[in-house]
Amino acid sequence: MSKTAILEIDGNRHEFPVLVGTENEVAIDIDKLRSATGAITLDPGYKNSGSCKSEITFLDGEEGILRYRGYSIEELAEKADFLEVSYLLIFGELPTAKQLEQFETDIRKYTLVNEEMKNIIDGFPKNAHPMGVLSCLTSALTAFNPKSVNVDSEKDMYEAVCKTMGKFLVIATWTYRKSMGFPLNYYDNTKGYVENFMRLMFELPTGPYTPDPTIVAALDKLFILHADHEQNCSTSTVRMVGSSHAGLFASISAGVSALWGPLHGGANQAVLEMLEEIQKNGGDADKYLAKAKDKNDPFRLMGFGHRVYKNFDPRAKIIKKAADEVLATLGVNDPILNIAKKLEEAALEDEYFKSRNLYPNVDFYSGIIYRALGIPTDMFTVLFAIGRLPGWIAQWKEMRVNKEPIGRPRQVYVGSPLRDFVPFEKR
Repeated sequence: MSKTAILEIDGNRHEFPVLVGTENEVAIDIDKLRSATGAITLDPGYKNSGSCKSEITFLDGEEGILRYRGYSIEELAEKADFLEVSYLLIFGELPTAKQLEQFETDIRKYTLVNEEMKNIIDGFPKNAHPMGVLSCLTSALTAFNPKSVNVDSEKDMYEAVCKTMGKFLVIATWTYRKSMGFPLNYYDNTKGYVENFMRLMFELPTGPYTPDPTIVAALDKLFILHADHEQNCSTSTVRMVGSSHAGLFASISAGVSALWGPLHGGANQAVLEMLEEIQKNGGDADKYLAKAKDKNDPFRLMGFGHRVYKNFDPRAKIIKKAADEVLATLGVNDPILNIAKKLEEAALEDEYFKSRNLYPNVDFYSGIIYRALGIPTDMFTVLFAIGRLPGWIAQWKEMRVNKEPIGRPRQVYVGSPLRDFVPFEKR
């Protein structure tokens, strides 16, 4: 027997279906609410509203669970690589060895970026924020790929996926090269996807560059952990823009802009800015731990706790190990990272933080890794975007294939009622 929810307005009772997801998430289907009652719901930030049904990612913040297509993030991070997980997210199943090889081969077909894109990136000042440049370059790809994707054609969709995966990685690294004044690099089709990221970023014409396998493995893992995270701000943006039947590049560009914000993808940048501020003011971690505990002090520790995870961030447990391995491999002696380690130890051992579940999250550890690699702080969110790309593509694809309606939220108007126009001389 199906469940229903009863809503009573002005003495009139209305029934609405109750849906239950495969992980027992309960939702009241209010699709007919306005037509049946004339009322809408008000839910600032959409914290209690489901915008879609999705088969891609399951997240349980209370229990610290994250799964892609039913597979635990722990198992995927341990046993799969980033392109394997990308295929899973986008196409629904883990690829066979042959499918994965073909996927990588097909991505390589589209890694060459039109030379005229260099004219666009040359128009930006050297100090332009890489996320602003990346958003514009992603949108500009539409000009060089004007044909709209036929979402009813598996061939067209597959080609669009491979094209986006190939070109986005290249232009993302170009934002770094531009800021450093380095010549722009090209994808090497003899090397893997994450290894290419490293050489696209750091290889100079003055000599060969060989990425350390430990660092490549850590970044591969980090990209997997960032690959999707349910209906977050940037993902919802991609789906919203795509619901107007905007193309994939335009929708991804919008997602990049949404990710840029410090409350979303910019959080790992905020972590390093906090650490730099502590270092600039004497480097006393204990002083700032005390400030964090003082409810009358506005200071808060960035990179601790999570808006969704009320227990622990399952991604943080995985990436902590990778961060430790990277620091050991590089032998970094950095006062900023020493402060980070002290904050981490305190948060894991101090009862104040433990009782409030203020554990280090994935942004904390990703910031440490990027800092250790010598990546500038304002590039951190670009790396987040590279990892999140397959999730955005998967969500856009699901929304278009399911023929979801255009997104159009309602509002409660609280402005002035009807009033008469006042001429200039009477104002």
